[in-house]
Amino acid sequence: MTPASSEIALASASPATWLGYLAMCIGMFMAILDIQIVASSLPDIQAGLAIPLDELSWIQTAYLIAEIIALPLTGWLTELLSLRGLFLAAVAGFTLASAGCATSGSFAALIAFRVVQGFCGGAMIPAVFTAVFALFPERLHIRATAIAGSVAMLAPTLGPTLGGYITETYSWPWLFLVNAPPGLLAGLVACAFLRTAPGDPAALRRLDLLGLACLATALATLELLALLAICATSGIAGIRRCLERHSPLVDLRLLREAGFACGCFYSFVLGGGLYGSIYLLPRFLGYVRAHTALEIGEIMFVTGIAQLVCAPLAALVEKRVTARKLTAIGYALFAAGLAANGFATPATDFSGLVWPQVLRGAGVMLCILPTMAVALEGKYGAPLADASALFNLMRNLGGAIWIALIDTILEARAPSHADALIARLQAGDPEAARFVGLPLERFHNVPLGPIDAATREFVQPLVERAAATASFNEAFLILGGFFVLSLAALPWLRRR
Repeated sequence: MTPASSEIALASASPATWLGYLAMCIGMFMAILDIQIVASSLPDIQAGLAIPLDELSWIQTAYLIAEIIALPLTGWLTELLSLRGLFLAAVAGFTLASAGCATSGSFAALIAFRVVQGFCGGAMIPAVFTAVFALFPERLHIRATAIAGSVAMLAPTLGPTLGGYITETYSWPWLFLVNAPPGLLAGLVACAFLRTAPGDPAALRRLDLLGLACLATALATLELLALLAICATSGIAGIRRCLERHSPLVDLRLLREAGFACGCFYSFVLGGGLYGSIYLLPRFLGYVRAHTALEIGEIMFVTGIAQLVCAPLAALVEKRVTARKLTAIGYALFAAGLAANGFATPATDFSGLVWPQVLRGAGVMLCILPTMAVALEGKYGAPLADASALFNLMRNLGGAIWIALIDTILEARAPSHADALIARLQAGDPEAARFVGLPLERFHNVPLGPIDAATREFVQPLVERAAATASFNEAFLILGGFFVLSLAALPWLRRR
């Protein structure tokens, strides 16, 4: 479709178009929500299928690897199947795979269905953002993007609450069966109302199997840091093939455009902040505060409320403020929300976590709207689908890489913090005692001397909890610092 014909076709958006688009948003919501609700119930799944503890993480890893492989392929799949055909195939596959997960009688069967789930879910996410620019006139892009962005950001926030409720009320198969009604509804509504340009079977001729194998290997092994050498080798080979071929599987040449490349960079940064904070906060609340899955979800619901309240406001100001200024405000707010979480104590709970979540929830739509507009506005047809796939891939890569970095920070720094706290306590430091949660009567900056075994046994879990809190604080502050540093790229964020 040429720009001119696209402008004629998009002179208005009918109610049927909006219904079809909302059906796509429901599918995207399920795909993003799934990883969150399953995370809260891994122990129940482990017990139900007798899964070894050291293999339990594959329930999530299999989904994430398949999803991250699907993302860059959605441009080619859209050209082959059409946007409508891709979404219908993806939502049907996701729904059927969810039923398969629920009825799995073995660990191997569950992993196989999780791979299908992840691939189909990964295909739905960029399809929605492609639809914003393919189905609607430019004057409606902000409204449609705000709806998609709110849905995309609300799913991870609702996930812990919904997962905790299902865990406490029903058995683990319902974590997957809950996808069936909305999946069926989204498929039927999209089939009835979604109308897009037809697919092109000739796209099969540009399927680069070797390039696909290289890119798939690189993206899969990126999630598994132990295979870093394989990741680098296959990644370089896949990138070279995409750059050298006239009709590549993924058009990486789009990254030569400064505005698009900068938009993708900010998508990477936002992915790190979104997935990193959603990963850190439940771990803090579960380990340090010993909250249940449902209680964690109720605390984290603050972020979702802030997102819903601020999304319409963000859409209103987007047309009145330049993309650079709006991005600066959004990423500064998100950075402040991350940094505010970096001063917690082992006693910090709901009241101390409200404003950091409000800041992040208020900033997230201001981060998404301008960067997506710069990256995708003015693109049509295959370049639009490829651009949407790359833009969303960068967000997921940011999340995957930062979660790995956060794990490294938590594991490496907690022992050092524990040693430092023990040394300060033995020196009689009252601030260390206050942070750990010990009575202050014996701490007057005077060495305590030898510690008996009973006292050591009593203090050790308190020190471990305080050391974990300090490592959580460091992770939040480092992630917030990354957001601040990312503002240096603002000069390159410009429309074509």
